[in-house]
Amino acid sequence: MTEQASMLSAPFRTLRRRVQRSMRTGWSMELLALIVTAVGMAVLIVTFPSWAPLMMLVLPLAVGSLVLGPKELPWFVVFVLLVLALTTTQRADMNARSAVTVAVVFALGFIILLASFRRSRLGVAGVRGESMLVDLRDRILKQGTIPDLPDDWQVEWELRSAGGTLFAGDFVVASRASCGRLDLVVVDVSGKGEQAGTRALLLSGAFGGLMGALSPEEFLPAANDYLLRQEWVEGFASAVHLSLDLTTGRYEVRSAGHPPAALHDAGAGRWAVLDTEGPLLGLIPGAEFPVSTGTMRRGDAMLLYTDGLVETKGRDISMGIDRMLGQAERVLRGDFSNGAARLVDAVGGPDDDRGLLLLHRKLA
Repeated sequence: MTEQASMLSAPFRTLRRRVQRSMRTGWSMELLALIVTAVGMAVLIVTFPSWAPLMMLVLPLAVGSLVLGPKELPWFVVFVLLVLALTTTQRADMNARSAVTVAVVFALGFIILLASFRRSRLGVAGVRGESMLVDLRDRILKQGTIPDLPDDWQVEWELRSAGGTLFAGDFVVASRASCGRLDLVVVDVSGKGEQAGTRALLLSGAFGGLMGALSPEEFLPAANDYLLRQEWVEGFASAVHLSLDLTTGRYEVRSAGHPPAALHDAGAGRWAVLDTEGPLLGLIPGAEFPVSTGTMRRGDAMLLYTDGLVETKGRDISMGIDRMLGQAERVLRGDFSNGAARLVDAVGGPDDDRGLLLLHRKLA
């Protein structure tokens, strides 16, 4: 009995040694499992042609495209296609329909090969690559998290990207200093949607670091120098920066090629534009950015927004600003709760990124 058990366990020990040797040479468990699966399916296709179709080999191809890295995936695709070619030579029931099936599987294999070559620039597998992108997207959104504020202040940020994706060229960075100062910057990177999302990711991290380390008057010049050093082909961005004393309501607003901030005077009951014209970031070395100062009293509100809300093809941007402020007068009258989302819904279109930050000092 012992001899029989030893004889039965010998093949398993051999298989285990081969698997361990393959692992040491760089083969992953996923690759080994997929190879075994593909070979097993090929055996079934040849042995039971009546119920095991050639299309079964699509399954390991599809799973491999999700879990294998860029170094393993091309070789596995070639391996599966060779298995398919050998399998077809062993079947006696090949017909026109089977030939079409083989052609479809080969076409799918070539598509996966092309995708793997593009993915090799990133260096990670499909699922891992998607996880990385999700993590990076979450980091962008985290940069725009508004810190806890005193009860008499309300800040809302609403972003709608072109095409409805969560990657966009518009973003906000917020920072609250221990001295009671709140800094907010709304940025619009050149491009839109996913095309601008990668640059927005880099800039959001850089701007967050600059904002926490510099005084308000130093922030935009430092951001401009940073963009100039990148030497991007489309390396410009617009921004509007608000620095606010949460105790007194005293504010400073600076703009870099960005649509002007708008202030609602609760006493007068109307909106006014804060003209602070400065050059775009990343174009002019040593640029200067004028400042507009004032005090937000109780009941006042301020809007920082991107051009997607006010730009209309063939029309001057000032007309778009007037239209947005008209909608703000109607939508936000007496109620600023969830005002950013309601105003974005009322203004702008889906063809451009739209971002809006609403700041309101409550009456009580």
